[in-house]
Amino acid sequence: MKHPPPLPVHRPDPRTPLSLTDPRSGRRPPRCRVAMSLCAGSAFQGALSSLLRRRLLFVALLTLAPSVIFFVRNRLDTNLPPHLSGFGLVFYSGVALVTALMAGILWRCKHLTLRHLRLIELIIFGSLAAFFAWLQYRDFNHGPLLEASRCEQAPLILKHAVGNTSTRWFFLIVLYGVFIPNTWRRCLLVSLGLALTPLILTPLAASRDGPLEPEMRFALLDLAIFLSMAIAIAVFGSHRLQLLQAQAFEAQQLGQYRLGKRLGSGGMGEVYLAEHLLLRRPCAVKLIRPEQAGDPTTLQRFEREVQAMATLTHWNTVEIYDYGHVDDGTFYYVMEYLPGQNLEQLVTHYGPLPPARAIHLLRQVCGALREAHNIGLLHRDIKPSNIIACERGGVFDVAKLLDFGLVQETGLGKNDGRLTQHGTVIGSPPYMSPEQAAGKSDIDARSDIYSLGAVAYFLLTGQPPFVRETAMMMLMAHAYEPVVPPAQLCSNVPDDLQAVVLRCLEKDPARRFPDVHSLEQALASCAAADQWTAEQAALWWHVHPLPAPGESELRPDVPTQVAAMT
Repeated sequence: MKHPPPLPVHRPDPRTPLSLTDPRSGRRPPRCRVAMSLCAGSAFQGALSSLLRRRLLFVALLTLAPSVIFFVRNRLDTNLPPHLSGFGLVFYSGVALVTALMAGILWRCKHLTLRHLRLIELIIFGSLAAFFAWLQYRDFNHGPLLEASRCEQAPLILKHAVGNTSTRWFFLIVLYGVFIPNTWRRCLLVSLGLALTPLILTPLAASRDGPLEPEMRFALLDLAIFLSMAIAIAVFGSHRLQLLQAQAFEAQQLGQYRLGKRLGSGGMGEVYLAEHLLLRRPCAVKLIRPEQAGDPTTLQRFEREVQAMATLTHWNTVEIYDYGHVDDGTFYYVMEYLPGQNLEQLVTHYGPLPPARAIHLLRQVCGALREAHNIGLLHRDIKPSNIIACERGGVFDVAKLLDFGLVQETGLGKNDGRLTQHGTVIGSPPYMSPEQAAGKSDIDARSDIYSLGAVAYFLLTGQPPFVRETAMMMLMAHAYEPVVPPAQLCSNVPDDLQAVVLRCLEKDPARRFPDVHSLEQALASCAAADQWTAEQAALWWHVHPLPAPGESELRPDVPTQVAAMT
């Protein structure tokens, strides 16, 4: 048995420029349009399903309301014509019941697949089409038209009946085209099917009523013209809806990242839950638009934040995946999504932390700051909401330091373009060092150590070192007032840990720890160090489970890094 010769394989010459033209057919391959098709990918299909569900629910409620009103009216009216009683009333009630059932399904089931939604679409519009067809058949064969078919007013009555029919089907066709997301081709096919139904049913009246036959041709022509206008409006509306949906989808993308729900917003930008289109990895996207910035300095500060964070690789520093600019001037960066709770919300919801757990988290932050300080970066905005306790790699109670928006470079010879000037106060007053509160420009790593000591004070006592009515009073307290020892507010604070915290909070930087490495060693020397085990951390998070990606905006008891990022 002879086998057919193998088909020739086209191997392009590497020296030939790439072309989108098929070398064998000479034609360009079909474009993968951003439309209601599989070409758009699963993310677009999800957006389409969500829009289709909302539109179908609106259509169901829109048609159900008058159906209920007419049903109640017909039940109260004892002088119904024959074609509206008996089987007609049962049919009418059945259509209303089916529409109500579909509306209930769409209301309760928010995650229906596109296939199921298309089936519901068929049921809703199919039921309405069947009901309109029945009304038309009854009007022509059992209504006033039949009784007046042999009188002089028959043409006028025929015109009136055709007008009622045209209005019903015009409404249904336009409703489908304008409200239901489709490709224009699919809308055209469905609209043609809906229009052909009355065009086929209308001549049936002439087959029984001879005197109407001469007038039927003109009535049929008028009906065809009227329904053609409906088809044109429906197809145009569907096409415009398709383009707007595609543009909205593209507007929610930043490169390879698909934006989801907005998790929060603030003075420094907006935070969105996002997903990498190819890796399907959840992430958090922070962006700031030119109109939010107000001036180029704010955008420069925002870009400086991500550039500083991108240089850091420590396990306890939030990881930056990507950053860039959009055509409209929006700057954004993409960071790892941290399902967990920041320390401010952790203490607010569950009270002061046990000393062992506080030491466990603080030592990790020391590791992150040590890397930053070694390359000349000061954080300058260390506070509980900028530290996330989360789970990473199966390890619980991992501390992540984020939001380097107030970072300052020191010792690197990069003073050009400085974002802050002498005398400017930047940071969070409850955790700001005295020298930072005074607006000094020559601060060093010991300022971050003071702020971390203030965070430790908050973790152990449930409040910052100084609680005052105004920010200015708070800054003055940091500069001049003595700190109340944490043990006086919370009796379970050990003396050795209290000594470490109070040394961090010394007014004179020379009396604090010289660097975060010395602070970390002092924390490690405390008696409570290493007493918070991995088993205890896992048990705590089991009792207080981590949120799924995107769940934080629905469950206020499980916030993520949103508050800190905004």
